[in-house]
Amino acid sequence: MPQNAIRAGIALVAAFVTLATALADEPAPVRVVIIDGQHNHNWRVTTPYLKRFLEKSGRFRVDVSSNLRKGDKPGNVTPTVDFPPDLGKYDVVISNYNGGSWPAEFRKEFEERLTGGKIGFVLFHAANNCFADWPAFNRMVGMAWRGNKAGDRIYYDEMGKQVRVPKGEGSGTGETYHPFVVNLREPEHPIVKGMPKQWMHARDQLMHNLRGPIENVTVLASSPCPKTKVDEPILWTVAYEKGRVVHTPMGHDTAAMSCVGFIATIQRSTEWAATGRVTIPLPADFPNAEKANVVADDKKK
Repeated sequence: MPQNAIRAGIALVAAFVTLATALADEPAPVRVVIIDGQHNHNWRVTTPYLKRFLEKSGRFRVDVSSNLRKGDKPGNVTPTVDFPPDLGKYDVVISNYNGGSWPAEFRKEFEERLTGGKIGFVLFHAANNCFADWPAFNRMVGMAWRGNKAGDRIYYDEMGKQVRVPKGEGSGTGETYHPFVVNLREPEHPIVKGMPKQWMHARDQLMHNLRGPIENVTVLASSPCPKTKVDEPILWTVAYEKGRVVHTPMGHDTAAMSCVGFIATIQRSTEWAATGRVTIPLPADFPNAEKANVVADDKKK
């Protein structure tokens, strides 16, 4: 065989080996299902926006499952799978839902899969308002929009010390509406690693006096509330046996969700809840302590 042909064959084999190695090193897409369909916020707008910025990262494959009330119309993105979704097809559930109870069998399956570490869970903003009568949900999310008799409360004092307020003492949950600073509490956690220790978030609803069992909760960040005069938890994880949960009260509407800090937080939280690690880099235009940064996107309105 001519030497040129041999060299060409070797080069071709080497190219295939290089391609195969690259493909082997490329992580498989994280399979996400967003559950929506009932909400006191505009889920018809926020779900497609959420889906778009997750997919834009290149790390996720996203489906939408809408639990619609009888007679209701789908949102601005047509559901891609029926409700309830087949959880065996996904790595993580994102809740953009605040409505009636999920079917008992679906709740049971969700609990079992999360407990066994077979699926992750991410929820944002008012998705923490629902399911007050579902004890497992209250443990999954750590703390939620509840009255003061529903559980304890935590906050950070001026010295940065975490303070726990017992059930029944103080007020139930409320909110203020304004831009606010995000203060990192666990800067080495993969979700927030590399973020400035303080960064500005765009105008959003800041929840205070969140209540719950607060078991196995790690607060990653907090924000100063002008009403309570203390730092309120704004991002945390919950170790739900083998399952990973990430919860943030940020994300009232697409104006708040367009904050570069929020987008990066949700992308990285979703990957971590699904896999236990974060490969998504922080964007170069991540906000600093003085000024929030928002993406320019007229589709979000």
